[in-house]
Amino acid sequence: MADFWLYFKLGFEHVLDWKAYDHVLFLSVLVAAYSFKESKQVFWLVTLFTVGHVLSLALAAYDVLRVNSKTIEFLIPVSIIFTALYNIITAGKNTASQKINFLYFITFFFGLVHGFGFSTYFNMLSKDSDSLLLLLVEFALGIEVAQIVIVIAVLLLSFIFQSVFRFSKRDWILVISSIVLGMSIPILAENWLF
Repeated sequence: MADFWLYFKLGFEHVLDWKAYDHVLFLSVLVAAYSFKESKQVFWLVTLFTVGHVLSLALAAYDVLRVNSKTIEFLIPVSIIFTALYNIITAGKNTASQKINFLYFITFFFGLVHGFGFSTYFNMLSKDSDSLLLLLVEFALGIEVAQIVIVIAVLLLSFIFQSVFRFSKRDWILVISSIVLGMSIPILAENWLF
């Protein structure tokens, strides 16, 4: 049971680590366009991100696939910037069905990218374990719970700003996406490949 809490806590803190806040930025911009009424879609987006994240950890942990860490560190801010720009371009447009299908795919892909970014550290922690699959599940549960905390916070802020401060949904999306974009550009510059 102690191992469960260790890996659950590791997954939880991995997402909520303020020194490496890329998860918070990505999730914030990912759900900026949604409200509590659309919580089912948000749940699936967050779960797809977790599945991609854990799948890439499993591929790395079982030595199926290795990806250059510099490439991954570059792709993480690219994923955040891409999602922010996508929100900015589509804010206020009625493309809901096309948008959600595209976001499902892109969220899963970016979950893979973010998982590879953590795989080296996870492999160091789990290298002597006999139950790697169980550790991955425990870690995934920690990730999912932390992501739900972020999503609820963003949806709550969205509700407050749109209801109390009378922001339009379009303005809310533009403001959050622009803030995240501005915070992600320095991360991209630090990890520039070319």
